[in-house]
Amino acid sequence: MEKYCDKCGTKLNEDAAFCSKCANPVNGTTVTQAKSKIGAGLFGIFLGSLGIHNFYLGYNSKAIAQLLLTVIGWLVCGIGPIVASIWGLIEGIEILAGYIKTDANGVPLVD
Repeated sequence: MEKYCDKCGTKLNEDAAFCSKCANPVNGTTVTQAKSKIGAGLFGIFLGSLGIHNFYLGYNSKAIAQLLLTVIGWLVCGIGPIVASIWGLIEGIEILAGYIKTDANGVPLVD
């Protein structure tokens, strides 16, 4: 039996918890708040070296790694901040391009 989203009418996979187009929860899935794809992408591009986009999306381990790489890198005058900035820039672009589609809880990002 085919399933369709109640909100936008998109055809859904039978095991989908969220609509891939509008992020509407399916089958009683509860969501606190869907995160903004544009916000996360811009956080990644402009504040990526501090891991702000990963904190926003709930990827706390990755965010702490980026933050420590930047802070400790500045203290020892190393290459850490440059690496963390490039890492954040790439992830920001991946978010905006749609390669990273969900937050840490598996909730799809909304436009």
